[in-house]
Amino acid sequence: MFNPPSSNMLPNTALMALMLGCLALLGPLSVDAYLPAFSSIQSNFKVDMGQVQLTLTTYLFAYAVMSLWHGVLSDATGRRKMILISLAIFSFASVGCAISQDVGMLSGFRILQGISAGAGTVVGQAIIRDVYQGAAAARMLSLVSMIFAFSPAFAPILGGWVISYFHWRAIFVLLAVFTILLLCFCWRFLPETLPTNERQSLNPRDLVRNYKSALLSKGFQRGVGAIAFNFAGLFLFVAAAPVIIGEHLGLSEKEFSWQFVPMVGGLFLGALAANRLAAKIKFQHQIFAGFVMLLSAALANVLVHFSMQPSLPWSVMPIFFYAFGMSIAAPNLTLSVLDLFPSNRGLAASLQAFVVVMLAAIVTAIVAPALQSSMLNLSLGQLALGTVGFTFWLSGRSKYST
Repeated sequence: MFNPPSSNMLPNTALMALMLGCLALLGPLSVDAYLPAFSSIQSNFKVDMGQVQLTLTTYLFAYAVMSLWHGVLSDATGRRKMILISLAIFSFASVGCAISQDVGMLSGFRILQGISAGAGTVVGQAIIRDVYQGAAAARMLSLVSMIFAFSPAFAPILGGWVISYFHWRAIFVLLAVFTILLLCFCWRFLPETLPTNERQSLNPRDLVRNYKSALLSKGFQRGVGAIAFNFAGLFLFVAAAPVIIGEHLGLSEKEFSWQFVPMVGGLFLGALAANRLAAKIKFQHQIFAGFVMLLSAALANVLVHFSMQPSLPWSVMPIFFYAFGMSIAAPNLTLSVLDLFPSNRGLAASLQAFVVVMLAAIVTAIVAPALQSSMLNLSLGQLALGTVGFTFWLSGRSKYST
């Protein structure tokens, strides 16, 4: 039996970044990896594509709703316990997805995956703020983002190759194996970072007061709005990826890399730039630079598809620069929001994740289907979402002091 590390025996920076990065990876991995399998699932269960897309929408809604509680529960019971329990539930749910006999059963287990997947991101952010301060926290968050960035590129490619040689169920088998290994890794190396004397009450009256305080905070509203709409602008192209790849670009399910490699390159290099810029320029200037980059990319995307038909590489190049700008702005935006509530960072991280994922679910269920008939429409949607995010930040930037 592994002996868990004590709170005063923190892993080194590289190991901590790898562990938190893999935890953050779990949520998007369980979305991105099975996108290429939509057609196979539709054929296997003999249902329409809307029912298959529902397995993604239900996952996202479950992820968003439970994200409200992951951080709060970790504030009360500790970070380590929440991570281990969530990983165990996700492993079970992945096996359930692999053995599902109809689309309803698959949706049910996807809900269970959604309930447990968000703990890695939410609690991981709280762990970073428990352990690191200032520029060190920004650097760690950017390192985690660099690992997280691999999911949009690697997962769809992996999913495409898996269904080319195996059944779509093998994707969920791989998710189960990955999660079990991660559970063992966290059991061995993840310490408890929240001391007992700093834990918060689960008294309903205290919870209502704390949630109300966060929700009524203008700085919180605007910071989270900026994060959520920036991400929604990128996620719009993730949600519409099967249509973009198959219909607009005329590529096969093995060629998702054409869209997702530029995306992951932008996310990775943007996070690397954010890591290098930490403590070298003012955090507000770094956020502004990120917005300039992502809005310029979104505008370029509109101009490309206004003037020409979808084609490679022009239809995917703006995605790189949008992701790059988003990754430069994201670490300091996130830390600014968490630092508004130093005694309830888990709660702040929970609410932030809820808003981000709920907006992503709305994009998946409503915005992407409404716009995906045209690359120009998708580009205009991305520009609109990024502009709303920028407006949120501009209206609230004076409220952040980190």
